[in-house]
This record gives sequence, C-alpha cells and structure tokens, in this order.
Amino acid sequence: MGLQGDFYQLLKERGYEFGLSGQSGVRQELTTATTILAFKYREGVLVAGDRRATAGNMVMYDRTDKVLEIDRYSVMAIAGVPATAYEMARILEHSFKYYRRTQLQELSFEGKLRSLSKLLKENVAAALAGTGAVAPIFAGYDAGQEAAKIYFYDILGAEFEGVEYAVSGSGSSTIRGILHYLNTWGEQLLSTMPEEQATVQALRLLTSAAEFDSATGGVNRDAGLYPVIKFITAGGVRVMSDLQLRSLFESRVARSV
Repeated sequence: MGLQGDFYQLLKERGYEFGLSGQSGVRQELTTATTILAFKYREGVLVAGDRRATAGNMVMYDRTDKVLEIDRYSVMAIAGVPATAYEMARILEHSFKYYRRTQLQELSFEGKLRSLSKLLKENVAAALAGTGAVAPIFAGYDAGQEAAKIYFYDILGAEFEGVEYAVSGSGSSTIRGILHYLNTWGEQLLSTMPEEQATVQALRLLTSAAEFDSATGGVNRDAGLYPVIKFITAGGVRVMSDLQLRSLFESRVARSV
C-alpha cells in the first residue's frame, strides 16, 4: 500500500525512518490488504476489493474480505494492515449500533464520517511507526440528502469526498488512471452505468491492477475466487454473488483463447 499524507511525506523527507524494529534496523514485514475501489453507478455506489493479503513478497491469504459492512447503509473498504482495519470496523459497527439503540435513530452520515476519521487520528502513532497504517474508503447512503456517497482517507485521518470515484492500496495508481480515462472520454459516465455494466468495469479494473501489481490478487477461476463487490443504494447494502461474478467474468472480462 502506498502511504499517503503530506505530513508523512514531510517527515520522510526529513529523514524519519518508518517501520524499523528495535536497534537492529531490520524492517518487519506486516500483513497488508491491498487494492480497493468505489465509484458511483446509476442506482448508487459500487465498492470492490481484491482478495489478496500480503507480507512483503509473500502471499499470506487469498480469501480476504476487504469490503466490510458496518451497518445496513454503509461499508468500509480497507487497504493497509488488516488487524488494525478490522478492529476499526468492529468499533464502528458497535458504535453505530449503540447510537441506534440508545437514540432510537440512525447516526447521521456526517457523524459516521467523523467517527472513522477519529479512529484514524488515534492510530497516527502506529501508522507513522509503520505497524498499523490504514487508508480506507467509506461509502454509504446519506438518507438526509437521499444520495449514496464516497469518502476516502489518508493514514492520518484526513477526509476527502470522492465525487465520482475513489481508490486506495498498492494497485490504486493503475486503477485511478483508468477511471479518469473512462469517466472523461468513455462512451458513458460511470454514474450512468446500470449495475451489470458497473460490475463488469469493476472486474476489469481489478484484473488490470493485478496485471501490474503483484500484491493485488486477480481472479482465480480454478479456486473459484473472485473480488468482493458490494452495492449501496437507498435499499441498503447488497453483495454480488460469486455465481454472478463468475458468469460476468467469463462472458465479458476473460480473454477468449
């Protein structure tokens, strides 16, 4: 995962060392989750992530779920150290549930955004030490404005709205360029695509990232492994099944031999 943030860059330029363990100066390779993306389509927001978790040049796990459902109307996609990200997701899930049960209403979308930003700010020390960096994407349905929205964060907790799309993780540079091209010169805007077409684009994007980034897991047809893709609309969060993903991948993504 490419670490983000102007403050981080400033420290790095000043010679500050990150992720070094003890006096030996030997870098400890942590397990990290890699490429995630989100973009608006016709009915709401699509959020997707590959399945690979790596530690340096080792593949630690190929069945990671990086698109975590926080409540009925929001998801958090993770890029970075899974241990830290999963703990953040658990805290958010319990916090939102506690608010709903005690206040008898949903926490506002703005409140949800601030909650994640607060957790990231509290994690700054671990992020700068190189032991717990997380750069997530948060997407959800804002009932107040009747719209699905996308926000992304750097490792220091800075929050940015992805007006049309957002990407994070080690394969994000490849995907960001493709998304810009599609949304600027493609035959139609991403936000006007129906669900099936948006799913095909997400599969193509993650397949492209896997081609140029070894830390991003592509589709493994032999093992039946496909990216995790979830949709957020006014009706809540919904998951695209592996059976549907396989059908779309075989018919519209895979190269014919």
